Amino acid sequence: MSVVAVIGAGLAGLSAACHLVGHGHEVVLLEREQAAGGRGLRVRRDGFSFDTGPTVMTMPDLVDDALRAVGTTVRDALPMRRLDPAYRARFADGSEIFVRHGVEAMRQEIADTCGSVDAASFVDFAQWLRRLYRVEMPAFIDTNFDSPLDLLSSPAAAARLVRLGGFRRLGPVIRHWFRDERLHRLFSFQALYAGVSPERALALYAVITYMDSIEGVWFPEGGMDAVPAAMARAAARAGVDVRYGTTVDRLVLDRRGAVAGVELEEGGLVRADAVVCTLDLPTAYDRLLAHLRPPRVVRSGQYSPSAVVWHVGARGLPAAGTTHHTIHFGADWEGAFEALIGDGRLMPDPSRLVTVPTVTQPDLAPQGHTVLYVLEPVPNLSGRVDWCREREPMRERLHEFLCANGYPADVVTEVLVTPLDWKAMGMHLGTPFALAHTFAQTGPFRPPNVERRVPGLFFAGSGTVPGVGVPMVLVSGKLAARRVAEYLPGGPA
Repeated sequence: MSVVAVIGAGLAGLSAACHLVGHGHEVVLLEREQAAGGRGLRVRRDGFSFDTGPTVMTMPDLVDDALRAVGTTVRDALPMRRLDPAYRARFADGSEIFVRHGVEAMRQEIADTCGSVDAASFVDFAQWLRRLYRVEMPAFIDTNFDSPLDLLSSPAAAARLVRLGGFRRLGPVIRHWFRDERLHRLFSFQALYAGVSPERALALYAVITYMDSIEGVWFPEGGMDAVPAAMARAAARAGVDVRYGTTVDRLVLDRRGAVAGVELEEGGLVRADAVVCTLDLPTAYDRLLAHLRPPRVVRSGQYSPSAVVWHVGARGLPAAGTTHHTIHFGADWEGAFEALIGDGRLMPDPSRLVTVPTVTQPDLAPQGHTVLYVLEPVPNLSGRVDWCREREPMRERLHEFLCANGYPADVVTEVLVTPLDWKAMGMHLGTPFALAHTFAQTGPFRPPNVERRVPGLFFAGSGTVPGVGVPMVLVSGKLAARRVAEYLPGGPA
């Protein structure tokens, strides 16, 4: 039986490990931290539990796909509840719109807040999103590309995507569907996950809107940390050799220059016929592949903005009506993106995401207390912000924001993460969102998940295909496992 080493027990590595076992390989999963989770590790402090990675869980069927590869299911291994509303959107004029689950419920919400014309448009919009997703997922997301010419291998799907308007700009497409400016923001802010403004993002990234606004947002029992924990347990039960507190120092190559294993920082060697690496790609090339020149897009591509995340354990409970996720939209929408992406400056009128997981699961904090996650998009380290000076002023602004919006603000304990902290975790330019999803950095133009100069080395994670976000990195692990299966003799295609 062939042996595959997987570097990193984040969601991409866990997905790869599960699918590799499903393909019949022996798997060794190597994680430098003492638990699974990657950049989403849980921090416990003073009785509070903070999930430091993504907080928005969509498309649980992709987790189920990985778990089924090792003989279990989401239903059995990872109970979840659907959040309804998925989000509360608060606007600068004081108005609110709730993102409700179900087309009819959301149609009614839009009718009540924006009028009957936009409500009628939403029904058609939801159908358009479904059609877009059904084309993109099998043909462009859940697939490996060897060159841009592979786009021609699915001419019917490409033609359908063109007819659906997938290659138009997202902002104008959303304005075509809706009159109310608030809906323009509500159904296009997801472009920021892809590292571009709605005015520049391709409309095909409306699939992210489909994932949260139509399919829904979920919360795992126990918090977001439960996702990697459940996947790691299932993988271990299926025979994966999971090794925590283990750091890979270098790749071991044979005389042909092909992968033969990895050498550990703590000493020792893990022999392997193939390696799946989930490090941020620039970090992977710097630490493990210093003898190779990274692909051009890795060296000089456009990287996404970063984010400041403030994890707060606060005394007191939130006001009645506080939802699990709230997006606070600033007044100057276009100016905010121009500052953030165009000029590398802080948003003058920022939009922020506030997640209050204790609304759904109170035991993540001591009784009578609250856990808050406050995210503000900021430039990555190529921008103009000096984070040594800006750290404390940012914290003060975020604290004032909590006070002004009725959140508990008597801070008991806290963790503030800036781009400098993301960089220290191994993320290029201090961004956890990797390369931006411009057209020239999408699909076959994104860094490939195979390094052909080192046979047997494959990549998974947000820096390679298909891209950024929980659903995408889960798919990336599956795609890497397919690459391994094609490479190793006797493996399934």
